[in-house]
Amino acid sequence: MSQDSGEVSWQTLRRIVQRWSGDEAELAAVSSLDGGSISTALMIETTDGQRAVLKLTPHRVDRSYETEAHQLRYLKTLGLPAPAVLDCHIGTLDSPDSYILLERMPGVSLAEARKKCSEECFDRLQEQLAEIVITLHRCTGQHYCKVEPRLPKAAERIEAVSWPAFYRSLYDEIWRECEKHAAIPTKARKLVGRIHEKLERLLDHSDQPRLTHGDLWASNVLAREGEAGKWNVSAVIDPNCRFAHAECELAYLDLFHTSTPAFNKVYNHTFRIDDGYYAYRKHVYQLYELVNHVNLFGDRYVKPMLAALEKVAAFV
Repeated sequence: MSQDSGEVSWQTLRRIVQRWSGDEAELAAVSSLDGGSISTALMIETTDGQRAVLKLTPHRVDRSYETEAHQLRYLKTLGLPAPAVLDCHIGTLDSPDSYILLERMPGVSLAEARKKCSEECFDRLQEQLAEIVITLHRCTGQHYCKVEPRLPKAAERIEAVSWPAFYRSLYDEIWRECEKHAAIPTKARKLVGRIHEKLERLLDHSDQPRLTHGDLWASNVLAREGEAGKWNVSAVIDPNCRFAHAECELAYLDLFHTSTPAFNKVYNHTFRIDDGYYAYRKHVYQLYELVNHVNLFGDRYVKPMLAALEKVAAFV
């Protein structure tokens, strides 16, 4: 019996499993998955063969799990292959650990699938991914906003916020943290500051708020091989859903090489992308995502960020 569960006690895991699967359920194995800096991600298996994914934040009230549960349920209502939420608990005095327990989805990451399947099969996966993104982007909203389980109170609600203003609000704190990195030259910091002030011009567009996954990269898209060697997208996981400008999702897919020409061909049959995206908006969106990655993962993303900044500098 494996107990590779980090700092999470076996008793805690047993209690979670029994809340999910009944008082008679017992743990058979626990193994670590890639998780965040605060949360612990585990694969758990019971003695009767049931398996689930547990994401847990010990001894903290972590409402992000509530949001993730809400977003996954929303994606499933759209017919998308998202994992079912088996349980979700936000920490209390009596039960201080926050967690979400999810259906284990079959498959490997899209990057791993690319190594295993033929070029033709991978094109089919890209076409399926495009259909998933099209389904998301067909969902429109009245306002640019995060997709959250609770609407803000009337006094806290900001109605009809423009896309550039909403986008800037998402990155204000991120950039304040990022600009502290000593590896970013002073000149580059000042340039990002000017870009931040000019988003109304740089991100102006005529589209409406559309539902986005918000974190579609190869590790958050799962694929599996079926009969006769045919591969299918089996799940999209770890959403960070917003009603946003759909182009920011396309730029993210492109930045981390998640999408290919096969994806673009299918997507462009449904949504027309105007020249402004390719000319400058894509580069702005990718710059900000790299700013975020410098903040999250450190100096190894400084060089790509500066390269993106050089592209944006040409039209600021």
